[in-house]
Amino acid sequence: MNELLKVPTMAEYMAQGKQPEVLFWVGCSGSFDDRAKKITKAFVKILNQAKVDFAVLGTEESCTGDPAKRAGNEFLFQMQAVTNIEVLNAYEVKKIVTACPHCFNTIKNEYPQLGGQYEVMHHTQFLKSLLEEGKLTIAGGQYKGKRITFHDPCYLGRANNVYEAPRDLIRKLEAELVEMKNCKSKGLCCGAGGAQMFKDAEKGDKEVNVERTEQAIEVKPDIIAAGCPFCNTMMTDGVKAKDKEAEVDVMDIAELIANAQDL
Repeated sequence: MNELLKVPTMAEYMAQGKQPEVLFWVGCSGSFDDRAKKITKAFVKILNQAKVDFAVLGTEESCTGDPAKRAGNEFLFQMQAVTNIEVLNAYEVKKIVTACPHCFNTIKNEYPQLGGQYEVMHHTQFLKSLLEEGKLTIAGGQYKGKRITFHDPCYLGRANNVYEAPRDLIRKLEAELVEMKNCKSKGLCCGAGGAQMFKDAEKGDKEVNVERTEQAIEVKPDIIAAGCPFCNTMMTDGVKAKDKEAEVDVMDIAELIANAQDL
């Protein structure tokens, strides 16, 4: 990591008797997956550029319990959730931002009944708010005039009705936003949700991610934009399966913005 990447922890803030404006919940994928780490770094660079007062839990952060719950292990989910809630409440966390719609949905909608009440934002919502507050400016840069299609993550779109924030950010890049035939409330899953990411494929004629990638390729994009590390993985695999790696990039919204600013 270069010196520009300042990532303070909640423990460091607590030691100084301070409270950050927002907690950045990194998530398992953004912490451990090599591809998703690039999304995490891009988002941190934007936060630093916008002078956002943020912190992470670091080693005190553990899985939200989303995969366990979706796979049917409610007991394990509640154990994981309560552990996180105890840590968050001890730090008196009020506002959380995350680049993972699974973490976003779970902390926002399922932690309250276990005692975790927080304001939770997806990173595209947070970036849009920074834009509106004048803390962030977005120039088209290398993406000006590029054809970009946005794949709606299930837990961002249909589960939480967040459709416009990522699209508004793409438009700010002065790119041409092209929609797939299945988009917004009629979006098609990438195939990773519901803990499907971690199990073997079932019998069938075609993988879901390949079907979704075909829909994306139909609109002839230069870039498939995603707002979820799992979707990113599945769409990247789909592009490989269709031998389109040389023509189509799969990028997170945060990466597009960071690259456009040359961060």
